Amino acid sequence: MLDADVAIVGAGAAGLSLAHRLAHRPSGARRLSVVLLAAPPGPLRPPSRTWCYWEAGSGPYDAALTRSWRRLRIHSRQGRGIEDDITPLRYKMLRSDDFESLVDRAVAASPDTTRIQAAVESVEQVADGAVVRARSADGSPLCVRARWVFDSRPLNSLPAARTTLLQHFHGWFVRHERPVFDPEAVELMDFRTPQPPHGLSFGYVLPTGRRQALVEYTEFSRAVLSRERYEAALRHYTTDVLGLRGLTVTGTESGVIAMTDAPFARQAGPSIFRIGAAAGATRPSTGYTFAAVQRQTRAVAAALRAGRRPLPPPAHPARFRAMDAVLLHALDSGRVDGAAFFTQLFARVPAQRLLRFLDGGTRPYEDLSIGLRTPVLPMLRAALELPRLPRRPFPDP
Repeated sequence: MLDADVAIVGAGAAGLSLAHRLAHRPSGARRLSVVLLAAPPGPLRPPSRTWCYWEAGSGPYDAALTRSWRRLRIHSRQGRGIEDDITPLRYKMLRSDDFESLVDRAVAASPDTTRIQAAVESVEQVADGAVVRARSADGSPLCVRARWVFDSRPLNSLPAARTTLLQHFHGWFVRHERPVFDPEAVELMDFRTPQPPHGLSFGYVLPTGRRQALVEYTEFSRAVLSRERYEAALRHYTTDVLGLRGLTVTGTESGVIAMTDAPFARQAGPSIFRIGAAAGATRPSTGYTFAAVQRQTRAVAAALRAGRRPLPPPAHPARFRAMDAVLLHALDSGRVDGAAFFTQLFARVPAQRLLRFLDGGTRPYEDLSIGLRTPVLPMLRAALELPRLPRRPFPDP
C-alpha cells in the first residue's frame, strides 16, 4: 500500500490542474506527498479534447496553448456580424494532450508527486483518511492510503434537477489550401444554423492559422444527435454558411456537457472530496468549465498548503447559479429564443464585461444592467415558474 498526503483520482482537467498546482511548491510552503491516479489507455480514459477559457494577461498554462485571441465575433440568425475586442482578456485554446504533457513535466520535476496509471475501482473512507483501490495496467491490485482524496471522475448519473439541457457538439479540425480563415478572431457563436425547437444551435470556429481551424457544430437541447446528423450539420455550416469548399478534415472531436441547475455535492466523505464537473464546475448557462476548475483547484491547493480542511469552494456564486437556472428554464420551455437572446446580449453589452459576468466576476449593479438587456418579461415569467418545478432525475448523457 502506498501512503500519501493527497490522492487525486482522474487525470482530466480538474485532476491535472490540481496535480500541477501541488507539484509547484512555493518557497517555505509545507511539503505534501501527492499521488495522481490516471486511467490507463482504454474506455476509462477520456478522449482528447479542447478546452477554452479566458483570462487577463499570461497564465500558468500558456506554454501549452494552441492559440489565443483578443477578438470575438458572433453572427445573428439573419447574418449580422458583431465583433468586439476583449482586451485585457485573451480567449485561450488548450488541447488536453498538450496540457497533460505540461503537467507530466511538472510532476516529473517534483520529488513529492507521483503519477500512476491505474483503473480506480473504489474510494473508501477509513480512520483519518481514505483508501483508493485500483488495478494497474497489468491487472495487479493497487492501494493508496491518503489523508485527503480528490475524485474528479464523472458521476455515474446526474443529480435530480428542475432543468437539464445537454450541450453536445461535433467538430472537425480542417485545413485548406488557401488562406480562408481570419486567425485574429474567434467565431464564438454563429447562429446561421437550423435552430432546434427547444434550446439553440450555433457554429463555432477557432482559427489556428490562415489555413487551419477547428470548426464545430453545437446544440443546447434535450438529446444528442446521431453521428450522421452532426456530419450533415457541419457540411451545411462549412459549405452553405461559410462558403468553404475543398476543406480537408484532419481530425474530429465530439462531446456532451450537462447544463443543469442540479445541486452537486462537493464532499463524499470526511476525507473524500469531488472536484471539477463532478462538483458543479460546469457553468449551467454556457457549459464552460475550465475557469471554474482553476478557481476550485487554486483554493484547494492553498488550503492544503496552509493545513486547513480542503473542502472545494462552490464553483459559481449562488446568485449566478440562480440566474442560470432561470435562463435554462427559459430556453427549455421556449419562453426565450436562444439565438436571439445571446445575439442581443453581445450586441448590447461590451464583450469584456459579458465575459466577466459569465465568469461570475461582475458586481450586482452590473448584473442588473446586463439583466435589463435581456427579454425582461419572458425571463420574469420563467423565474416565477421555477419554484413550482419538481426536481427529476435525468438520463445519463
